[in-house]
Amino acid sequence: MSKPPEISRRRFFERAAAGAGLGMAAPYVLTSAALGNAKKAPANSRLTLGFIGVRNMGGGHLSRFLGNRRVEVRAVCDVDRSVRKGRAKQVKEAYELEGTIEDYNDFRDLLARDDIDAVVVATPDHWHALVCIAACKAGKDIYCEKPLTLTIEEGKELVKAVRRYGRVFQTGSQQRSDDKFRFACELVRSGRIGRVHTVKTGIGGGPTCGWEPETDPPEGLDWNMWLGPAPYKPYTPRRCHYEFRWIYDYSGGKMTDWGAHHNDIAQWGLGMDGTGPIHIDGHGEFPSDGLYDTATTFTVTYTYANGVKLICGSHIPRGGARFEGTEGWVWVTRGNIDAHPKSLLREKLGPNDVHLYRSPNHHNNWLECVASRRRPICDVEIGHRSVTVCHLGTISLRLGRPIRWDPVAEQIVGDDDAARWVSKPMRAPWHL
Repeated sequence: MSKPPEISRRRFFERAAAGAGLGMAAPYVLTSAALGNAKKAPANSRLTLGFIGVRNMGGGHLSRFLGNRRVEVRAVCDVDRSVRKGRAKQVKEAYELEGTIEDYNDFRDLLARDDIDAVVVATPDHWHALVCIAACKAGKDIYCEKPLTLTIEEGKELVKAVRRYGRVFQTGSQQRSDDKFRFACELVRSGRIGRVHTVKTGIGGGPTCGWEPETDPPEGLDWNMWLGPAPYKPYTPRRCHYEFRWIYDYSGGKMTDWGAHHNDIAQWGLGMDGTGPIHIDGHGEFPSDGLYDTATTFTVTYTYANGVKLICGSHIPRGGARFEGTEGWVWVTRGNIDAHPKSLLREKLGPNDVHLYRSPNHHNNWLECVASRRRPICDVEIGHRSVTVCHLGTISLRLGRPIRWDPVAEQIVGDDDAARWVSKPMRAPWHL
């Protein structure tokens, strides 16, 4: 086997700081010119990465990082053997290696390697917290896909672990690294639409699916490990891979799938990254039968302490996030931004206006922060607070009644039954 040269985390930081001509405490900015073909960078200056979950989004992240000369991928992990073998082959071909790239079925085996500095986690949602907390304990920095967690309690524990072990953590809410979303939020927070009273986020409705016959999992898929902390259920094709999003045992439907994107922007534009709403009122419809059980159509109204309302729903026109104020509105979605009056789109923000965290590239921002030890644009607590908004909406929808939330204590108030929904038991031997 042709084994790549090893590099310590300390040497990575030293070289990064030296390359910027700065001391160790200063941030190192990776320019686009410095992020070329991975085969052109000195091996002893690269950050070494492992990938956990490499099928859909994980495969996309892997392809991006393989073209980044500042990193070196050393291992991949997935409970589907054919997927991980295919990704390992992709890594080998990208680096033109004669030997093999290690691939793992169990994420704990990858995390046990001391030659891996950081990990990219793109498992199904119900695995995020357990894998990321284990990565913190193993001393790895982390890039984790959204939605960050399956429950609010998982998010609280993950934030504690990241802080306790001093990890650099980027949530994969990449819209924060898009200039249109940032500009929209800067206009709002600089007062260009007057006093904000309403935000509307359109995230589309969820699908339905009839019952499928139970069958044996495909050869090479470790179904028990795929389920992990979730309740045991027999294998059916639409229970796993992309379709897991529509089953509450593993995810939260559209509320967490797209809500984690657009409600995150709502939080950013309102300046609520460290807090959240105080009253949540959700109404929706659910499948009457079949495999999927997440809401198909819904509207959730969130009220913040300052009176601003966030309305998130499946039928809101245009999608994206629309901020409405006393003097106009701003709407933004992927690839498009609009406003009233139109002149807002030509605004030049001055030195006394609000200028938000600037990140032209979500992946590179994480790498810069790994080098500098600063917090990325979508740090773990931001990811946790944004998905908490989504989880609270889901709880209200499923209970069919409003709930009150204390964003300081992070507790549901005055409703013991609803309060139990902030966490859920895990199947042994898994636990937080």
